[in-house]
Amino acid sequence: MNISKAHFLGKESLFKPPLGKLFIKMGGIPVKRDTSNNMVQQVVDYFNNSDQLIIALSPEGTRKKTERLKTGFYHIAKQAKIPIVLAAMDYKEKELVVSDPFYAGEDEREDFRYIIKYFARAKGKFPENGFDHLLDNPVYT
Repeated sequence: MNISKAHFLGKESLFKPPLGKLFIKMGGIPVKRDTSNNMVQQVVDYFNNSDQLIIALSPEGTRKKTERLKTGFYHIAKQAKIPIVLAAMDYKEKELVVSDPFYAGEDEREDFRYIIKYFARAKGKFPENGFDHLLDNPVYT
């Protein structure tokens, strides 16, 4: 993977003094998270105004069990017409597994079946917090 500089999203308040300039230098992108601003559109605009941009986002269920996945990453990718690359840390196998890039299709439910199946294969330190329970009924919001 030829990634020279990845970025991360952070709430706008993190980018104020005294640490704001440091977070920008580290690749941070400030986003407004209040209800009057559409975060998905903000990030799509970043992609549309950049020659090259890589953003790493973490799915739900990374620290605790969740009953549904959030879909912001998916809608960002679809609206910006950029590929999604899934990456999961498999604690049991002690490896990072990375998918081939894919684009959001017309069938959102089928795309999420693929995403959930991909992440369910990787076993975390606490497997009971994984995505296995979502395999039969992929739920997302």
